[in-house]
Amino acid sequence: MEKYSMPTRIYSGTDSLKELETLNNERILLVCDSFLPGSDTLKEIESHINDNKCEIFSDVVPDPPLDKIMEGVQQFLKLKPTIVIGIGGGSALDTGKGIRFFGEKLGKCKINEYIAIPTTSGTGSEVTNTAVISDTKEHRKIPILEDYLTPDCALLDPKLVMTAPKSVTAYSGMDVLTHALESLVAKDANLFTVALSEEAIDAITKHLVECYRHGDNVDARKIVHEASNIAGTAFNIAGLGICHSIAHQLGANFHVPHGLANTMLLPYVIAYNAEHSEEALHKFAIAAKKAGIAAPGVGDRLAVKRLIAKIREMARQMNCPMTLQAFGVDPAKAEELADTVVANAKKDATFPGNPVVPSDNDLKMVYEAIIR
Repeated sequence: MEKYSMPTRIYSGTDSLKELETLNNERILLVCDSFLPGSDTLKEIESHINDNKCEIFSDVVPDPPLDKIMEGVQQFLKLKPTIVIGIGGGSALDTGKGIRFFGEKLGKCKINEYIAIPTTSGTGSEVTNTAVISDTKEHRKIPILEDYLTPDCALLDPKLVMTAPKSVTAYSGMDVLTHALESLVAKDANLFTVALSEEAIDAITKHLVECYRHGDNVDARKIVHEASNIAGTAFNIAGLGICHSIAHQLGANFHVPHGLANTMLLPYVIAYNAEHSEEALHKFAIAAKKAGIAAPGVGDRLAVKRLIAKIREMARQMNCPMTLQAFGVDPAKAEELADTVVANAKKDATFPGNPVVPSDNDLKMVYEAIIR
């Protein structure tokens, strides 16, 4: 038996923040990126929050570590919020989920609603049951997976992503493409998730570079923002794979932005999975043809080559460094940590979703391909 659900209410459009005006007599904890307090973005959001007690926790950092989350938990326990609103990129949304997770347990209480307002088009965290927490001592990322952590409501306002730096647009958008391509072939994929994955692949390959070049194109921004959301819905059900399991190690060990880590790895992971799984090969080929990346009549292997070439082309067009060395990591240091990266990638929660179970040597081969 397969289970498929979309528990999050989703409001998309330039007027979606008006949904906040329905909140009354609530105690609200806003969890947001550190640069948002005092910004026009947060003022716009706060203008829709009416007669409610509201506090802000903004000590959010990339790859949120447990100690920062526990600082937010202390504020949670004092306020005892009825609503938590996460505002920002994936780290802010995950920090909000982490604060909720520990706050409810320690405070023996339940919030009424978690509202997610993404300001990047990337993680899909606004529709997933996962909060990724960093263990800074062990250099590992630890995901907390609980269905109740899936936000109750997501507000997708494309105006909020229009001022994102170009690198954020590129890396977060390529993270969306990775979510779509990994969930497409993941072990728990089904007809529902494949449809979402394919649509996200089509949208990102057609519109992401336009968002990078012309960040004020509201129509393209809206499409990519929605693509991020549906790719998140797809992988929340279908799972991910070794691209993410290795990428998490690049973030933990070398502080490579998550979306960029996925961008480096994605061509090699697609090639590996297509080589070792006929089903994955066929799914990649179908998606490439539906997105117009490959002609309808070409064979599956050529279609996948065209797909990989498209990913590399997009990365070049958006100035993404495609090796650790190009990003600034010492290759000798990267090679020295190869066994650690492989060992921790196998422990990552995304690893079991891969359509092929790779050997340690397989994982090492993929990792070493992006060192130099």
